[in-house]
Amino acid sequence: MVHDKYVKLINEAKDKPVATAMPTVERYMAYWLSEVIEPNREPQTYAQYETLTRLYVVPELGRKRLDRLTVRDVQQWVNKLPATCQCCAQGKDAARPEHHIDPRKRRRCCAIRRCCKAYPSKRTIQAARNTLRAALSHAQTEEILSRNVAKMVKLPTMRKRLQARSSWSVDEARQFLESAREHEDPLYAAWVLILVLGLRKGEVLGLRWEDVDLESGELSVSMQLQRVRGQLIHKERTKTEDSTDVLPLPAICVTALRIRQKRQEAECAARKQRWTGKGLVFTTRPGQPIEPRNLNRSFLHRGTHAGVRAIRVHDTRHTCGSLLAALDIHPRTAMQILRHSQISITMDIYTQVPAEVTREALKRLGDRLTGADDTPRSTAVVAP
Repeated sequence: MVHDKYVKLINEAKDKPVATAMPTVERYMAYWLSEVIEPNREPQTYAQYETLTRLYVVPELGRKRLDRLTVRDVQQWVNKLPATCQCCAQGKDAARPEHHIDPRKRRRCCAIRRCCKAYPSKRTIQAARNTLRAALSHAQTEEILSRNVAKMVKLPTMRKRLQARSSWSVDEARQFLESAREHEDPLYAAWVLILVLGLRKGEVLGLRWEDVDLESGELSVSMQLQRVRGQLIHKERTKTEDSTDVLPLPAICVTALRIRQKRQEAECAARKQRWTGKGLVFTTRPGQPIEPRNLNRSFLHRGTHAGVRAIRVHDTRHTCGSLLAALDIHPRTAMQILRHSQISITMDIYTQVPAEVTREALKRLGDRLTGADDTPRSTAVVAP
């Protein structure tokens, strides 16, 4: 037995250096995160890898010695994940107090033997497997391992979850925008950009006045504002390379941004002090960046007042194309806004023609020459 191991080590030493002390999966993942990922990747990427490692990889595979991790170990782990309630596994409900004045903050499911069956999605399982695979690939690069066992496993087949419709119709989006405009919501322009241009939450919060040209009707998206590991980060790169294209601004967006500009100037004049918002279009009244979570809360609050279904901010991106069609935006312009590679994809959306009443209501929202939007055309963009 000892002789066989000795012969095996001799043969391995001919091909690569042999590690004298082999770490566990947990120890190696910690090293990989701190020495390889954190210094060289985006903070958001590190945060995602760290979360997946801590919640999914380490609890099941962390104690295994790295060189003794087998394809069977990883396959059994992946097969087990779809039926593992993460509320139970992570002790989410157990961490809540038994008694609290707010019923929503009390123990209500797994801790009182009423499992909520919070199973991970197929996408989460794939991301967890990919995290382990990336770490093992680096172990191969460092010549600690001769093969990557995570590459050899198959993801389990999972039934597609039936989800309720998670995007608004054109009428619901119109109702939401009309409510925001009527109540002079300070984030009205943000909602317009999210719904009409399909901008992401971080892109809207990171938008600067220098990125906006109201005279030519153009907007460039080159920054994002995100909270990562407890810190607000203003990133220079967006999610994809295509996201940095210059986008044309429909009239409703120009109107909304002019309203936002006038409101910002009025707030500065009322405080009798110079604005400190560092050029951001959307800030709090004192000029501080808006917390992404606060934008979520404001969105839900506005939706409740407007009487529309509760959806996530991200879900509004699916409504963007239909709104552009309802606003009679030319298909070529819409194609540029939606970042479609072929005009036929855009035209598929344009075949869904909304009611004429809806069209007229949206046009009124975008008319910058009426009512409160009576702003001279020569007004330039002021970079606070």
